[in-house]
Amino acid sequence: MAENKPTREQAFDLLRKYNQTESLIKHALSVEAVMRYFARQYGEDEEKWGIIGLVHDLDYEKFPDQHCKKTAEMLREENWPEEYIRAVISHGWGICSEVEPISILEKVLFATDELTGLVTTAALVRPSKSVLDMNAGSVRKKWKDKRFAAGVDRLIIEKGASMMGVELIDLITGTILAMREVAEEIGLKGNPQSEPNNQNI
Repeated sequence: MAENKPTREQAFDLLRKYNQTESLIKHALSVEAVMRYFARQYGEDEEKWGIIGLVHDLDYEKFPDQHCKKTAEMLREENWPEEYIRAVISHGWGICSEVEPISILEKVLFATDELTGLVTTAALVRPSKSVLDMNAGSVRKKWKDKRFAAGVDRLIIEKGASMMGVELIDLITGTILAMREVAEEIGLKGNPQSEPNNQNI
C-alpha cells in the first residue's frame, strides 16, 4: 500500500483519537508550534515539521510504557511515510528508542520536546501566567532549581542544543517566540503585564 503524506487535519484527528487529556493536547500544540518556527528558521518544510511535532507523543496517554514503539505501529497503520515515523521515534533516543536524531528536523524535536514543558511551567508560575511577557532569562533562572519542573530532563535539552550547534539561551528564546504564536490555544495567554517584545527577549 502506498505511503500517505498526511495533512495537518489528519494528524490532529489522529492525536484526538488517542489522546483526551488536555495537557497532552496542549503539549502537542506547543511542540507543533516550535517545530514550525524552527522549520522557518532553517528554510525547511514547515507543514511537515509541524505535523511531526503534533503527533510525536501520539501513544503517550494510552501506552506510556511502550512510548514511541506504539506510535510507530499507529502511524504505519495509517500508511504514514517512514521518514515521518523515524523522526517521531528519534525524539525518544536514549530513553525509549534506539533511533538517533540525525536530520536537523530530528535534532530540533529532540532538543525542544522537554524544553516546551519547562517553558510552560515557568510561564504558569508567573503572576501573569503568560508566555507573552516572559523571556529566556526567566527560564534560565529556574534551570538550576532541580525541584522546579522536576520531570524535565535538562541534560536532554542541553544535549539537543549541542547537537543542533546552537547556544542554549538561543534555543530557549526560539521556543518562547514559537509558543507565543499559539499562546491562547495552549493556555498561556494569561494576563501579560507588557506587550510582547520579540526583539529583546
